[in-house]
Amino acid sequence: MLRLLNIEIHKLKYNRASRVLIFIYFLLLTSIALIAAIKFDIGPVKFHLAEMGIFDFPYIWHFNTYVAAILKFFLLLVIVSMMSNEYTNKTLKQNLIDGLSKKEFVLSKFYAVILLAGISTLFVFIVSIILGYSYSDFNEFSIVTTDLEYLIAFFVKLVGFFSFGLFLGILVKRSAFAVGAMLVWAMAEGFAKGMLYWKHEDYVSEIMRFFPLEAISNLIKEPFTRLSAVKTVAKQVGEDLSKDFSVQPLDILIVLIWTFIFVYLSYALLKKRDL
Repeated sequence: MLRLLNIEIHKLKYNRASRVLIFIYFLLLTSIALIAAIKFDIGPVKFHLAEMGIFDFPYIWHFNTYVAAILKFFLLLVIVSMMSNEYTNKTLKQNLIDGLSKKEFVLSKFYAVILLAGISTLFVFIVSIILGYSYSDFNEFSIVTTDLEYLIAFFVKLVGFFSFGLFLGILVKRSAFAVGAMLVWAMAEGFAKGMLYWKHEDYVSEIMRFFPLEAISNLIKEPFTRLSAVKTVAKQVGEDLSKDFSVQPLDILIVLIWTFIFVYLSYALLKKRDL
């Protein structure tokens, strides 16, 4: 495992585009802290996000993982460009000539996916701890460690999403086309969801949760309507925003199954393809 991972780290280390994208990604993750600086007054209305409780424990785990997950497209570009470079620079063929099996090649890419997802999760954890202890009114250990399952969901979300990107990168060989294929798939899922609302409205959620991108999205639900300030405003206008925001084990299982499918299809495609 370490041998295969070292190969990918070496490739990333000497790929300027990947280094820049990874740097931008982690810079943007750090910029989550800048949200605390958003503060303005409009007459009697005072708006300060940090004072609204977005960095309170345990809510911060939900909020930060949701916001950080939006930025995952930067690392998706790294994943698909990794595969594109393999074909463009003919390093894939050279690796196979040097004795690397196709199975080991796919595993090396998957280990890189796990590494990037793991480092991202650790980074979000550290940023959240710093922000939480800086702004939260609740610092008891039992409260701080509540809702840590959002970090697990975040890790699984990244691994599943990047595995999909890895499969598309192998399938179409070009990074731009791989990203385009991801967008086309997202639109196809959106179309399917619209058709289900038209034909089977009562079963939309139950059916769509088994689609890959929908399953990945369901891991961490939007956190904004969970805020007490938002709920208070909603009640005043007669809206009920109460729902289950927790991480569902079934959603994690579905994404893990899709991850296995994407990695297996990547290997099957590479095994069948004449390089």
